[in-house]
Amino acid sequence: MLLIRAIVLPEKKDDVLAELSSAGFNAATMVDVVGRGKQKGIRIGGMVYDEIPKTLILVAIQDADKDKVVKTILSTAKTGSDGAFGDGKIFVSPIEEVYTISKGAPIL
Repeated sequence: MLLIRAIVLPEKKDDVLAELSSAGFNAATMVDVVGRGKQKGIRIGGMVYDEIPKTLILVAIQDADKDKVVKTILSTAKTGSDGAFGDGKIFVSPIEEVYTISKGAPIL
């Protein structure tokens, strides 16, 4: 199993979740977060904003579904046809174990 962590613009969250659901991936966890990329935030006039609001979407998937999920997020979270700085990131990590709390049993 894999854990997909996608950091997307808050205004893209609903679109990404809808596309994931349409592709058969209904389960997800969302968290409102703040952060900045290597550009160290954005400057508007004389103000520097270094805590940019984003949404973190977590999706646990089977290894075989990785390309489909990543492509779905990439195509949906991108701003415009070419994308823009600040559109977000996707991180893919292995999951070693998963437990269902109500049953106390491992899933895999």
